[in-house]
Amino acid sequence: MTTDILIIGAGVVGCALARVLSRYEADIVVLERGADVAEGASKANSGIVHAGFDAHPGTLKAKQNVEGAAMYPALCEELGVPYSQPGALVIGFNEEDRKTLETLVEQGVQNGVPGVRLIQRDEVLALEPNTNPEVLCALYAPTSGLTSPYEMTFALADHAAVNGVRFRLNEEVTSVEKGEDGLWHVKATSGEYVCRVVVNCAGVGSAAIHNMMSEDKLTIINRRGQYYLMDRMDPMPFRMTMFQCPTKMGKGVLVSPTVHGNLLLGPSAEDIPDACDTATTGDILDFVLDKSKLTWPAASTRGAITNFSGIRAHEAKGDFVIGAVKGQENAYETVGIESPGLSSAPAIAESLGAQIAEEQGLARKAEIVPTLKREKPFHAMTTAERAEAVKADPLNGRLVCRCEVVTEAEIREAIRRPVGATTIDGVKRRTRAGMGRCQGGFCSPRVAEILAEELGVPMTEITKCGGESRLLVGTIADAMTKEAE
Repeated sequence: MTTDILIIGAGVVGCALARVLSRYEADIVVLERGADVAEGASKANSGIVHAGFDAHPGTLKAKQNVEGAAMYPALCEELGVPYSQPGALVIGFNEEDRKTLETLVEQGVQNGVPGVRLIQRDEVLALEPNTNPEVLCALYAPTSGLTSPYEMTFALADHAAVNGVRFRLNEEVTSVEKGEDGLWHVKATSGEYVCRVVVNCAGVGSAAIHNMMSEDKLTIINRRGQYYLMDRMDPMPFRMTMFQCPTKMGKGVLVSPTVHGNLLLGPSAEDIPDACDTATTGDILDFVLDKSKLTWPAASTRGAITNFSGIRAHEAKGDFVIGAVKGQENAYETVGIESPGLSSAPAIAESLGAQIAEEQGLARKAEIVPTLKREKPFHAMTTAERAEAVKADPLNGRLVCRCEVVTEAEIREAIRRPVGATTIDGVKRRTRAGMGRCQGGFCSPRVAEILAEELGVPMTEITKCGGESRLLVGTIADAMTKEAE
């Protein structure tokens, strides 16, 4: 396949960039090794839109974080993605922590973070009464926000797709070379792609892709973070994101609400050799729980409904690497986009997209297809609104997921989106069917049936998350035939 621009990686950064570049007259293809977009760090992180006090002044992390965070309210409104801005506290328990927090406040001021300040115990406990009463002081960042990272990625991908961007999933890149024709030749799972411009947004694989193109080598350290996801609580014990003082390994274990009303505990920070090893382990989860109790003494596993982990792409030098690939023409990259990568993604996409458009002489399209209208989720509707939704589409009267109140109509719409779900996990992240207390124990069989109907494949081909993760190994008829033989 030949194209003008080839983007490698369909995480939040790759999809945000694809959306920006879709404003221009160019043929654009996005390659993703997973079975869906948002299959890497974009599906497994805290969902926090960081205010920007943690990044060192003068770094790309600091610049892109503050700029990107400021874009989130309007962007989420435009794309129909959940967003809230409850603020955050970074709590300290001794004088050494106080010094660290004072430094972070100063960094926040230098980075241009609005309203960041140091507060004392009484104000901390007034804001968040369930905080450990031994707290001494805290950094208060009122502009810290929350979003759904995978829903943001899906919305960005859909908007790019309706404006002409093509997404190729299950395409793992194995080589990137400049041909004698002056074009880039990219070999992937299904064959070779030839393009004028290549953009590396490959997450944990970004250094490997970079090193295929450049003599100036980069190194990604795979840093795994493990989490507890807690069931909904009424009342929620915390309104804000609760951080502890950061370390050289990251922002530390947090206790944070999500935009969907759950509570997250985590993450850990482990450097591991395998970038695909998203296992969870008992010893590290015990560590996460113990650290969470420092913030919230009442923390326990009683309300836990699942555990998960994600891999952060930590570049060895510590900062983002964004822009043209050194020593190469028509090659661009985003390498080492770890936290605050989600917060920074909109700003990274706008700045890199503008650079590519200018340097490649891309012309603006006369018209852009607007974002797709997102209906209010059935679970969030009033009784009257639900009655109207069922009138408009009787499939809204068929509840598939009881825990999260998801209808058959919503599941079919998720599969039919421009970059739609093809797996049970893809449906889960687009609709929340399977995200609740039973973790899909009730709804997964029906979701699989709907996927098979919509995709026109047998149920035995439906997978949880792509690859060989099939739920069914055969049919009763197959089993009876084998028994008869």
